[in-house]
Amino acid sequence: MTTHADQIRSYFEACSSGSSEAVAMHFTEDAVIYDTNHSPIVNSKAIGKFWSQMHTKWVGATWIVERVIETSDSAAIEWVMEGEVLGQRFQIRGSEHYEFEDGLIAEIRQYWTFDPESPGGGLIKYAYGEPGHLGFDG
Repeated sequence: MTTHADQIRSYFEACSSGSSEAVAMHFTEDAVIYDTNHSPIVNSKAIGKFWSQMHTKWVGATWIVERVIETSDSAAIEWVMEGEVLGQRFQIRGSEHYEFEDGLIAEIRQYWTFDPESPGGGLIKYAYGEPGHLGFDG
């Protein structure tokens, strides 16, 4: 039986491949991604196109699921994305909430904000270095 965690990891692998079709197949036709960095992305084809463009923009971008907590129809995750821009490697961390319908992703709410001019600069207004926060090495 495929779990939501399996579905999300497969979706992240598709994002990392750069294939818009491979990404789109993980979503319901009318799926929506809400993101604090841009307007909502509506429908599976638009979502696939968006991630293909991000893969190209951030050279060799790869997305990795670090943690998943799931229920029967939803999941929350923490992730890391690594890529390159202007010859510089960078890493971004974030979290998302997923809703599922019939085994496909119906909605994602992304909770992270970064400066696109300095993607390796971390999340905006995030308390790096404090206990209990992503990135704490304590």
